[in-house]
Amino acid sequence: MSDDGNDLPFTGERFTPECVREIWYEHWHRYAFARPLARGRRVLDAACGEGYGSALLADVAGSVVAVDIDDTTIEHARRRYASHANLEFRRDDVTALGALPEASFDLVCCFETLEHVEAQDALLAGFARLLGPGGLLLVSSPDKAEYSDARGFRNEFHLREIYRDELEALLGRHFAHRRLFAQKLLFQSALWSVDGADARADPGDDRSAGETATLAVTTSRAGAIEPGFGHAPMYYLAACSQSPLPPLPAAHLFGDAEESVYRHYDAEVRKNMAAGERIAELERQLARFQKGDGGN
Repeated sequence: MSDDGNDLPFTGERFTPECVREIWYEHWHRYAFARPLARGRRVLDAACGEGYGSALLADVAGSVVAVDIDDTTIEHARRRYASHANLEFRRDDVTALGALPEASFDLVCCFETLEHVEAQDALLAGFARLLGPGGLLLVSSPDKAEYSDARGFRNEFHLREIYRDELEALLGRHFAHRRLFAQKLLFQSALWSVDGADARADPGDDRSAGETATLAVTTSRAGAIEPGFGHAPMYYLAACSQSPLPPLPAAHLFGDAEESVYRHYDAEVRKNMAAGERIAELERQLARFQKGDGGN
């Protein structure tokens, strides 16, 4: 990915690659999920924003058309990612893409967008028109129940947040086949096989040699161990098509080798512990002073 410098300030909503930790994980994970599905295909990145995700897709796609409504953002993306010959940035409204030919894409990605538009049906109807036979839409949406209601939070940039049942009804009006994934940044302990992808759980496993182990997930709740991800989703990522869906993973994990979120967490904990120790020492000195020994 070329980088001629970022001239887009972070507004609190529009993501740039210079953002760190939680927001970085959330945004990059969706494109990491999409990349294998984009390989060699005609891709539309709808409401592409800064363009980093379009460039990630262009690394593997046959071609990528990236659309955003903001002129400044599109000009920035054209400069920053000019080295990608198969990537075109266009200024357009993603709810009104009538100038693009019908059935001209194999994959449409629309992340961090649905909640920013009122015309959600028009958005999805347009994507359905643009997808060719067997085409796939990946679209994200915050879960209003967790993102806003549970936290007592209001995002000033969001025009229309929806609940899970509303999202499923919306998608169902435009696509015959759908699969919904939950997304949330979690604190997990991971165990993985170091003996190769085909390693079985133990030498006595009676599965055939070619059968790989499934992903096992457990969650602690009130001292008990329960199967599965026991967390309310912060976001949903939906895969939609008019045709039967391609093989998709049951779960998809994303991390960074620098462990940026954990390192920040660890640094803050250590800083607070040190501050707590210093406060305790000052309190002990004050107590001695008040007893009349001068703090010695």
